[in-house]
Amino acid sequence: MGLYGAVQGVGFRWFAQRQAQLLGCTGWVGNDPSGNKVEVVAEGPRDTLEELLSRLRQGPPGAHVSHVEVEWQETTGEFGQFQIRL
Repeated sequence: MGLYGAVQGVGFRWFAQRQAQLLGCTGWVGNDPSGNKVEVVAEGPRDTLEELLSRLRQGPPGAHVSHVEVEWQETTGEFGQFQIRL
């Protein structure tokens, strides 16, 4: 998924990692090199992923998510935990 708006430089990656870990999701979060979005790849049950999506739409204090692009795919099981990619 791609989260657009004021999402870089506001602790968004740390926030996303914490929320994913609390929900038991695996995957990763990272800043897009263009500087205008944060990318998230997450795996888990559909209802859990929808809850993560809801939390990420809100974001941490100081963030403003203007819009989100979501692409649902089959689970690959390739992730052991949820990490921040630099």
